[in-house]
Amino acid sequence: MKIHEYQGKELFRKYGVPTPRGILALSPNEAEAAAKQLGTSVVVVKAQIHAGGRGKGGGVKLAKSPAEAKDLAKAMLGMKLKTIQTGPEGQTVHKVYIEEGLGIAQELYLGVTLDRATSRITFMASKEGGVEIEEVAAKHPEKILREAVDPSVGFQDFQGRRLAFGLGLSGPTVNKFVQFCSALYKMYVETDSSLVEVNPLVILKDGGVVALDAKVNFDENALYRHKDLLEYRDLAEEEPRETQAKEYDLAYIALDGNIGCMVNGAGLAMASMDTIKLVGGNPANFLDVGGGASKEKVTAAFKLILADPNVKAVLVNIFGGIMKCDVVAEGIIAAAKDVQLKVPLVVRLEGTNVEKGKELLRTSGLAITPADNLRQAAEKAVAAAK
Repeated sequence: MKIHEYQGKELFRKYGVPTPRGILALSPNEAEAAAKQLGTSVVVVKAQIHAGGRGKGGGVKLAKSPAEAKDLAKAMLGMKLKTIQTGPEGQTVHKVYIEEGLGIAQELYLGVTLDRATSRITFMASKEGGVEIEEVAAKHPEKILREAVDPSVGFQDFQGRRLAFGLGLSGPTVNKFVQFCSALYKMYVETDSSLVEVNPLVILKDGGVVALDAKVNFDENALYRHKDLLEYRDLAEEEPRETQAKEYDLAYIALDGNIGCMVNGAGLAMASMDTIKLVGGNPANFLDVGGGASKEKVTAAFKLILADPNVKAVLVNIFGGIMKCDVVAEGIIAAAKDVQLKVPLVVRLEGTNVEKGKELLRTSGLAITPADNLRQAAEKAVAAAK
């Protein structure tokens, strides 16, 4: 689950991570009032969306007066902000964050995430603050410092000092940086985060260390024990179909292709998408209905796919292990009739009760194209979509 910058900073403050003062605004007038309340000669108007790269997209602007803050907010609110992380469609800005201007001496990058290769929470730091870390990793990987944390002892001060010295910090700023990292690690662990990113982390002219940005993602599998964090969820920022999928416990991710996919098992789903690409098509989604889906779940999955107006054909690829092929067939038939299917449907079934499933599809009265293997199914779906 992703949250907004202003929410991330609210969480930072609870754990003692220094942040600038800021006020959320939902209208130009509120932005003007916030700038007046902050009382600094310069304020920053920041668009709040669940994506990075806002500065390059025009979503972060300096205002030298409350009136200018109002004008900038008016221009941002309602705009489609396009960044490297939103894709060409962009995201609509519904709120802005008005933040005090600071005397910045240096911009750095600091991130905390789980390194699956080492199975350890790892700090990443770089002198290239304000730049997408992916860009730094691609062009200058040697500029990224890493510190893996031993889970038995947690983050240690010497690790913070090692990062600080690697970033060229000195004097009292070193200890402030170490305290910053310790607080960030505590927050990461206690909230079951999957990513905490501060880009940029700034060193002030007086030597202070402050989080100028806050990108926080949480592990959704752990949210059952963090009911308070669920209040941060902003459904307006989420893809509606992905939100609907969660209600049925479906793993769904919307993509920009035109071939809808319904598969059981994440590995098989990825293989199906790869095969579609291999034969010249583009998948419209990733959708894993799970190993033991019911007829109702399959029906919900099918409706979810067909709710995408870009879908020109549907490929169903099911291996019936725990899930029986006849149950899948019943769900496909029910959903196809319910939504009055108007796009070509290609189905490949294999596994438990496969003959019974194929017979149900064959006698359903629906225009269903059968396939004997994945390659054949993908080729038929791509041809049908064209």
